[in-house]
Amino acid sequence: MKVRTRFAPSPTGYLHVGGARTALFNWLFARKHGGEFVLRVEDTDEARNTDEAKQAIFDGMSWLGMDWDEGPGKGGDCGPYFQSERKEIYDKWFDTLADAGRVYEDDGAWRFKFERKPVTMNDMVCGEVTIDYRDESNTPDMVVKRSDGSYVFHFVNVVDDLEMGVTHVIRGEDHLMNTPKHLQLFEAFGVEPPRYAHIPLILNEDGSKMSKRDEGAAVGDYPKKGFLPEGVVNFIALLGWNPKTEEEVFSMAELIERFSLEHVNRAPGRFDFEKCKWVNQQHLAKLTDEEFAAAAKPFVVAAGLEPGADYPAVAGAVREKVRLLSEVPDAVDFLLKDEISYDPETVEKVRGNDVAKGVMSGLGGVFAEISEWSADAAKEALGVLAKEAGSKPGKLMFPLRVALSGKGGGPDLGVILELLGKEKCAQRVGKFAEML
Repeated sequence: MKVRTRFAPSPTGYLHVGGARTALFNWLFARKHGGEFVLRVEDTDEARNTDEAKQAIFDGMSWLGMDWDEGPGKGGDCGPYFQSERKEIYDKWFDTLADAGRVYEDDGAWRFKFERKPVTMNDMVCGEVTIDYRDESNTPDMVVKRSDGSYVFHFVNVVDDLEMGVTHVIRGEDHLMNTPKHLQLFEAFGVEPPRYAHIPLILNEDGSKMSKRDEGAAVGDYPKKGFLPEGVVNFIALLGWNPKTEEEVFSMAELIERFSLEHVNRAPGRFDFEKCKWVNQQHLAKLTDEEFAAAAKPFVVAAGLEPGADYPAVAGAVREKVRLLSEVPDAVDFLLKDEISYDPETVEKVRGNDVAKGVMSGLGGVFAEISEWSADAAKEALGVLAKEAGSKPGKLMFPLRVALSGKGGGPDLGVILELLGKEKCAQRVGKFAEML
């Protein structure tokens, strides 16, 4: 039996990180088992569904790298893949229930007759769960068709899974109590139900339910903030799934290899946006300088900076220093601009150092006289002046960094000296000495 999973979002807003996590677990499970992943759209709520929301879902999943085998834009043998286009299919299965005497009219609507017995499901994450349908006061027969002729979620969800040959349904724990209803429908249709796995909810760090307004909730915001899709996928995978090792950084291929429903936690996942940035940083560090420079370039250009011929080396200098691509412009601006600004608080730290002031006043001229410029030659010159001033070169590295970059941190000082070159280094040190 070929594994078939599905993701069935409702296009009433952007792709939420919780929905993306559900899609990811279904996608990983299908890929792990050599199966197929289906995307279908639950768009029967005409008042709330929008074309923009549909596109946001498609764009978000594509950006994350979760390609679907069947669905909108791909086609397949089980279409249409929009619920709004499947009414004839639903009518056919409703007639099957009617012919079997399993539905009856109630104030214009139609209810499905539950069999009055305990229903036990063996969930692949939550274990055995039983709902007792013998007490009709707790489990009234459910409406499957409204008085306006439209069908409810429970009915169309089951019909779609049946028609599309879905073998495994991986969805949020908030649907757990719906599953016995769905099992009764599958039984009434005379077909084997899929296997179910209900994954834990995602909560904020403080334990509150994650809302659409919380930072990190909208997948569409991640590219704008400078995340890599690989980093976001890695982070989302860890929200409720545990690889059972100390490792936390995985490529997509590694996630496919490692993923299993047995390692999905019962406890809710805790969303930590700072952790997400850390995971992203680990993926940025794995890129080559050329790959990193290309990924960061749109942010650099948008900041009004001009990437020159040495831009890959400039970007590469901060590759392991930033967590987000959006941080790159601020990290490299002093390497791409002729005129730089100085952080006042950092300058004050140097201003109180009389030795640094004395050395800086002469260092610009010494730099200008170096015949063959290199970071080693520049540091050697600094060492000579430091010795003359009765100090150690190490104590003057920070003042030189501030003089060249205007910042207290950043790339290795040797890299800065090489990238800026003799003329800029001499000019900036001289200007900084005047400021002091």
